[in-house]
Amino acid sequence: MQTVHVVAFITAKPGRRDEILEHFRANLPAVHAEDGCIEYGPTIDTPGVGGLQTPAGDDTFVVVEKWESLDALKAHAAAPHMAAYAAKVKDMIASRVVHVLSPT
Repeated sequence: MQTVHVVAFITAKPGRRDEILEHFRANLPAVHAEDGCIEYGPTIDTPGVGGLQTPAGDDTFVVVEKWESLDALKAHAAAPHMAAYAAKVKDMIASRVVHVLSPT
């Protein structure tokens, strides 16, 4: 089976990023316990990088994920704890862009 990488850009409504991240971090143990989860965590812009990067922005965080297989990712997306998390944060999110990538 081929690993699958996910990069998800989550943009909060103005001033709500920290609130979403609280819920996200509370859900981390359940996600890390899922079969096939290799890596899953939130990231934000690194300060002081200058022209080396295109900033995501103050209201955005990026979830970096790695799964053992596409089936593991699909099971993650359908997990009850993910539905509960989504329900808690849905009104705080301005946009969500998800990239599912395969190694070459």
